[in-house]
Amino acid sequence: MDQLEDIRARIAQSARIAGRQPGAVELVAISKTHAAEAIEPLLAAGQRVFGENRVQEAQEKWLPLREAYPDVKLHLVGQLQSNKAEDAVALFDCIHSVDRPSLVTALGKAMEKAGRQVPCFIQVNIGAEEQKGGCAIAEVPALLASAREAGLPVIGLMCVPPFDIEAAPFFALLAKIAADNGLEQLSMGMSDDFETAVLLGATHVRVGSALFGSRQKK
Repeated sequence: MDQLEDIRARIAQSARIAGRQPGAVELVAISKTHAAEAIEPLLAAGQRVFGENRVQEAQEKWLPLREAYPDVKLHLVGQLQSNKAEDAVALFDCIHSVDRPSLVTALGKAMEKAGRQVPCFIQVNIGAEEQKGGCAIAEVPALLASAREAGLPVIGLMCVPPFDIEAAPFFALLAKIAADNGLEQLSMGMSDDFETAVLLGATHVRVGSALFGSRQKK
């Protein structure tokens, strides 16, 4: 698949420019709102890490797909309701959107009940935007401490920078916050800015439209 090869090549080039190994960056193909028919060409081309926004949509779409591709890894990149924590822990292999104490509590209980540890990112509202999810920058240390106490395996930080503003300063800030809190992984960068994110330390880039085209409206 040409789009997939192009994205992978651009990630690798950006990593090399930054003095990093291309394999240090995970491409998460954002398949939210796209039907199985649109996903299958990427699966056939070898892509195995996909991101979804909603638990129910992912359940309906991926349970049958995973029968054919059992090595697929699913990442939850959208906001998670606390009452969906058990379903999320059962289905996903990574959760990028831990952003509040109530969700920390729900996920901790769900992981203990399932006997399954799902790696998590704390989502930071890096641009202090009222309409976006994510915890405030000042609240990161407290939420991280709460998550660790609840038994969540927090591996890094995630952000979605403000739209139509140069993303680099926000990526650099997230990297600094992560370093200050002893976290090594960074989920940042989407279709329009993933190369910049890789240059600034992203370990996971979330690419949707550059792979699938415009999102389908429900």
